[in-house]
Amino acid sequence: MIWTCRQHKIDISSTRVMGIVNVTPDSFSDGGLYMRPGDAVAHARALVKDGADVIDVGAESTRPGSRPVTAAAEWARLAPVMRLLARELPDVPVSVDTYHAETARRALDAGAAAINCVRQPDETMWALVRESGCGFVVPADSYRAVGDQVLQDPMVGFGTTREEDVAILGSIRHLAAKAPVLVGASRKRVIGVLTGEENPAKRLGGSVGAAVWCAMCGASVVRVHDVKETKQALAVAMALANAEGGAGWTGQA
Repeated sequence: MIWTCRQHKIDISSTRVMGIVNVTPDSFSDGGLYMRPGDAVAHARALVKDGADVIDVGAESTRPGSRPVTAAAEWARLAPVMRLLARELPDVPVSVDTYHAETARRALDAGAAAINCVRQPDETMWALVRESGCGFVVPADSYRAVGDQVLQDPMVGFGTTREEDVAILGSIRHLAAKAPVLVGASRKRVIGVLTGEENPAKRLGGSVGAAVWCAMCGASVVRVHDVKETKQALAVAMALANAEGGAGWTGQA
């Protein structure tokens, strides 16, 4: 199975890891840490070294209660980062986290390979996806099959309760049977509720556990803050599941 992101053909027959780079002042876990373009690109470089298959760059926080930003303000944060990424990591597929078609077009012109849209996309956005051949991530209830470009996201933590998030994570196998799935549960509130850890930056164990669960249920991509630890855990779980006498890997990885 392939996820087509313009010139990048990403094999998602194994679960791939998307590394998060937030260039925001107010993201729930790492807001403000990578606002300077040089810091953002250094973080992206470190995530790639740790094994990230895709880098996802976002310039608007989607945490509960956050203030939306205009497309112009969003692009002002993204533009210098995209220029540096194109120069320093030209062979790495970059996804841009936006629901603004204007931002998406500018990002694709700057070299982005995919768009990660956290709201229902309008027809302008869908047309852009078809025209550009970019990879596309959409809320599961907005999914459309456009070649092998589109992944569905069940939207853990987006206006949902703890019970709803647990139900979403419990239903990944069913969702993945319908179409390729990306899951982003890393450090989110549901992890804090299930582990009792209030500090998002200290939810590593729970986040890795969620990523392994999603992979074993068939998720094509997991979007995470902690790439190295997630890659290690996925490698071990896959090897043990496929070992002689093992239960077999139940998902795609």
